Amino acid sequence: MNTLRMKMLAAFVALVAVACSSTSLEQKPASAPEARPAPAAESAPAPASVPLRQAGAPAPMRIDPLLDPNSILTHRSVYFDYDRSVIHESDVPVVEAHGRYLVDHPARTVRIEGNCDERGGREYNLALGQRRADAMRERLRLLGVSSDRVETISLGKEKPRNAGHDEAAWAQNRRADINYSTGG
Repeated sequence: MNTLRMKMLAAFVALVAVACSSTSLEQKPASAPEARPAPAAESAPAPASVPLRQAGAPAPMRIDPLLDPNSILTHRSVYFDYDRSVIHESDVPVVEAHGRYLVDHPARTVRIEGNCDERGGREYNLALGQRRADAMRERLRLLGVSSDRVETISLGKEKPRNAGHDEAAWAQNRRADINYSTGG
């Protein structure tokens, strides 16, 4: 048993020595040896490895989460039922993600544009669009975003996303759009 410990200690010292060695800049590095897993029995915990950047290598690019196609923040519209200004449960994660982003980025501001489908009069749809935008602002306020960072406006039925005249088109037009300021 004592011999096994001595062999493991010797292997560990050899690994540390190899890991600490360096290659001359004029030499081409040899291909990396295959890493073999250490025996599971009585092995010491491996030191945490920290990836190092090579000298002169550029820092990794950070993608703005507002532009990352894999981020929920690319979803900038919240949809509403006919004649309603209550945020759908399915859209709550979108609103919460924007709320977290705004809390984490206090210099950013948003403009929320309330929209309606073509049904109903102009004045009625302007009022409904405003209620939709205000519902978004209130939800963001509850998430910790100051109301003075959220501008609301109603576009009524003046800016349809879909020019069709059926339920599918109308559903796309009943929305509130989140638009971030360019500053910040």
